[in-house]
Amino acid sequence: MTTPGSHEYESEIMRQAKSDLVLVGLVGIVDPPREEIPATVKTLRRAGIRIFMVTGDFGLTALAIARQCGIVTAGRVDDASALQRYASGSDTLINKEYSTTAIVISGSDLLGLNDTQWDQLCGYQEIVFARTTPEQKLRIVREFQSREEIVGMTGDGVNDAPSLKAADIGIALGSGSDIAIEAADMVLLDSFSAIVEAVQYGRVVFDNLKKTIIYLLPAGSFSEFWPVFTNVVFGLPQVLSSFLMIVICCFTDCAAATVLAYEKPEADVLLRPPRNPRKDKLVDWKLMFHAYGVIGIIQTVCSFSMSYWYLERNGIPFSSLWFGFGAVPDGIDPDYYNNMLNEASSIYFINLVVMQWFNLMAIRTRRLSIFSHPPAFNKETQNLLLFPAIIFALGIAAFWLTALLPTCGVWTGTADFR
Repeated sequence: MTTPGSHEYESEIMRQAKSDLVLVGLVGIVDPPREEIPATVKTLRRAGIRIFMVTGDFGLTALAIARQCGIVTAGRVDDASALQRYASGSDTLINKEYSTTAIVISGSDLLGLNDTQWDQLCGYQEIVFARTTPEQKLRIVREFQSREEIVGMTGDGVNDAPSLKAADIGIALGSGSDIAIEAADMVLLDSFSAIVEAVQYGRVVFDNLKKTIIYLLPAGSFSEFWPVFTNVVFGLPQVLSSFLMIVICCFTDCAAATVLAYEKPEADVLLRPPRNPRKDKLVDWKLMFHAYGVIGIIQTVCSFSMSYWYLERNGIPFSSLWFGFGAVPDGIDPDYYNNMLNEASSIYFINLVVMQWFNLMAIRTRRLSIFSHPPAFNKETQNLLLFPAIIFALGIAAFWLTALLPTCGVWTGTADFR
């Protein structure tokens, strides 16, 4: 006996179908791929995304279409027999890298694969799954997911709904069935090339969030922490008042942090491999080291140096401030001393505001130089909102130090140092 889906069953069907026939005519139907498909597949492959075909068509038909779409480019194409040497499950894969060879495998061949064979199958760069049922499509998705792959699935029919629902990203066509659209996470309204834009802007959003965090952390936390720390531990005067800390967090930094969301994609955004969501987090040790260990230290050291250098020039030596814990150094008028500290606080504040301009220009390109990704004079990379944001920060600082100081400088711990 033969069972549906087996080789013997299909062979018997073909044998009976070819007997007692009279050739009346031959009809050919051609349904070519859409024009944008090959370019879209090529772009996604450059972005490190493997593209597989999962179809109900016959293997030879599916392979021919896959070659037209650019899904299969290899000259040599394996079949299910290439996996038979792993049938015992005792062999192990030595090379874990993806093979450059393509493979065409039918749904009936998937039924007997063990875990080792699935490991080998999932290692191919180019795969065509032919004659697959909805259950087999679902299993394909789950087998790749079990090997820590992020799976995106496209489909438009009712039979695609289970695999669309199970995939990490289900993508339905706008012309598809209501059930497929309901099961999907994303719907393509115009063309398949919209997937490229979705990948691109998904990466851009992640990059821009990182840029915003790196911009906010140095001045908004690190450089504000050290004046308080040195005041509590070493008794040095707090050279940045608490009020100016609030001004930095709520006013001078907010505009620039907002406009970073409008940064254009960097040139290599679709040339790098996808990030690993289990390892590449939004905030990791590299980001923290960049924000605190590089930019934060530079801003803090420069701001401290400017403030204490100003005090030194005005007759308050740095050596006399250690372990003072609020006491006025000997031989210095208390009113003069407090006024100088307020001016030093203003210097620390202005220095942070100005250095944040350079931080803004530096972090807007995570991998390229500012000359490769200029903020102006190039429509593909420019972000003209950066300049109003810089002017806004300067305006807030100037407004505070010139207009409000005469009446508010005493209780905010600032003074005009001009």
